[in-house]
Amino acid sequence: MRRLPRILPVEPSGTLRASRPKTGLGIATSLTAVAAATGAIYPLKGIAPVVSLSVVYLPAVLLVSAYWGLPLGIATALLSAASFNFFHLPPIGRFTIADSRNWWALGAFALSAGVVSTMAELARSRAVEAERRSAEADLAAALARELLGGTETASALSLAARRVAEALALTSVTIELGVAAGDARRQAVPLSSADGTQVATLLVPRRLDGETSERVREYLAPALGALVAIALRRDAMQAEAVETAALRRSDDVKTALLRAVSHDLRTPVTAIVAAGHALGSESMTPQERAELTEAVLEEGERLAMLVDKLLDLSRLQAGGAAPRPDWVSVEDLVLAARDGLSDHRGEVRLVVDDDVPALRADAAQLERAFANLLENAWRYSGGRPVAVHARRSGSRVIVRVVDQGPGIEPAECERIFEPFYRGPAAEGTAWSGSGLGLAIAKGFVEANGGEISVESLPGQGSAFVVALPIEPLPIAPVSPEAVPT
Repeated sequence: MRRLPRILPVEPSGTLRASRPKTGLGIATSLTAVAAATGAIYPLKGIAPVVSLSVVYLPAVLLVSAYWGLPLGIATALLSAASFNFFHLPPIGRFTIADSRNWWALGAFALSAGVVSTMAELARSRAVEAERRSAEADLAAALARELLGGTETASALSLAARRVAEALALTSVTIELGVAAGDARRQAVPLSSADGTQVATLLVPRRLDGETSERVREYLAPALGALVAIALRRDAMQAEAVETAALRRSDDVKTALLRAVSHDLRTPVTAIVAAGHALGSESMTPQERAELTEAVLEEGERLAMLVDKLLDLSRLQAGGAAPRPDWVSVEDLVLAARDGLSDHRGEVRLVVDDDVPALRADAAQLERAFANLLENAWRYSGGRPVAVHARRSGSRVIVRVVDQGPGIEPAECERIFEPFYRGPAAEGTAWSGSGLGLAIAKGFVEANGGEISVESLPGQGSAFVVALPIEPLPIAPVSPEAVPT
């Protein structure tokens, strides 16, 4: 963190004493400079009139005034006038002046010395005031960077307080949001926004010198209050932006849901209604009636499956799908998932390694997850077998569901687990899915502490990899009667 220059206190008269050299050094410099100017006049008497050589003292007056201020500058001017009178104006060695015109010259020199001393002090005060204003501007810029740099206002206040303490050379500074009260050690300075509402409180040491206290209340508090108000407004706008983005995503999901429902629900409902009307016809043969009855059952199962998926997705997104773990076999899970999909006749080649242990998970949720993975694999395999291999890898069980379909493009692998997403490959199949199966599988696997991913190359099929954690089996207690004596 770059160190800021200190904000120096300023005297009410506009002079700065805190940064001046020591007074003793100023007195020594004044005496030395006047003595040097007095000696320098002697060789110059042959070149110019003595009365005009008083200007030789002006550099000494200017030097002392610039570094030690107006009082010592005036004293140097008077000492210069006395030395010039004593050593160079007739009668020499006395403070009287023989020629009255020299009184006017000496008076003009004293006045010039005073004016020069005042102007030097004024220039110096302006320069130091400019330096102080620059330090105040640096402090304001540093506070703006801390409070408006992207960090939340509550987190940035401690850094801003450190900046203030460093700039004012204070032992401790605290900034608290809202209204806070001081105590025996600290005084509370309110920080208000432009409309006068107090947004925070600056806590500084109670015993401050008058100038520092005045600078804190007149300069620092208004600037810091405005910055804190802007930072709080920025936090509110960011929160509104996040909420707006969440609402936009929610609207997108609702739009996709309505689109999926309008398409996927309409198809089975239309088929069921049409078959129902046809079943009432007296001219229908028993075979046709049996075919329509089978169609009604098939479309009804399809409709029930879609409704189940919508309910599963709703529970997952609402956080209401808390698992009920119990010990379950991976082989039982996959076989139950296969048997639950009675409308699919594809072959599943299941291989479970001997060292694969039982898992502690929600059997119903994982069964639904594997059912969706098998359904997805059957859809794209074109009647070819689906391979499922379960093995142990460290503290996890890895289950791979491999199909023999067209594969997935790398760009699509990131999106296939999104709700309602259907890849380009789905457009060329006779089966029209809802785009929910993989999203539900991912949700149920992650709810049970697992992970799911996909490995695929175009034209070489796809492998969905499920990694589930292994918990150690409980050790049954041994009764005393079973221990041999």
